[in-house]
Amino acid sequence: MNRQQTPRAWVRQPSGRRLDLANPTPFDWDDRDLAIGLARTFRWGGHSVWPRPLSVAQHSLLVLALRRRMSPAPLERAVALRELLHDAEEGLIGFDPISPLKPILGDAFAALMERLTQAVFLRYGLPAWSADEKRLHKDADRLAAASEAVHVAGWSAAEVRSVLGIKVRPLADDPLLAQYGGTPWEPWPASIAAERFLAALSNP
Repeated sequence: MNRQQTPRAWVRQPSGRRLDLANPTPFDWDDRDLAIGLARTFRWGGHSVWPRPLSVAQHSLLVLALRRRMSPAPLERAVALRELLHDAEEGLIGFDPISPLKPILGDAFAALMERLTQAVFLRYGLPAWSADEKRLHKDADRLAAASEAVHVAGWSAAEVRSVLGIKVRPLADDPLLAQYGGTPWEPWPASIAAERFLAALSNP
């Protein structure tokens, strides 16, 4: 490469669109790109007691289901959509770093993820988090993480508290079972996770 040329900062999406990591725009991907990316991006570093790892797409649907369960009233469409898309930036680049890795990746990676998050909010017209809404989201996200840690990643409930620092009791029941069926807590194949995420994205 000629030294005068700017290094490539875009990645190709399944649709053929180019996602510019240096300056992402809301037009750099389509909904199916996002669904596929999230279905092929794995939680817990890809570690799983099941034959398949857990996708961020399935996690996103779990968090949405938990927020609905915790709410005394139906969620507004924009609020439900924001819950579904809370990790969308991870699907755009195909990477969900485990918590111990994030400090090592540093400020440049955090800035990249923030740029992608802002592009997601613009594309889908998501409202900014209020302090109360962010707290409710974190409650659902932590409960999802604690439950995944036990039922998918193989941690004990005691380790969830002492090692992961999540001070909530993991769920026994899988909130996604009533809607989708299957085996409780079993990670879905990527094709199914993408299809279900895309359906929820179209009608949150």
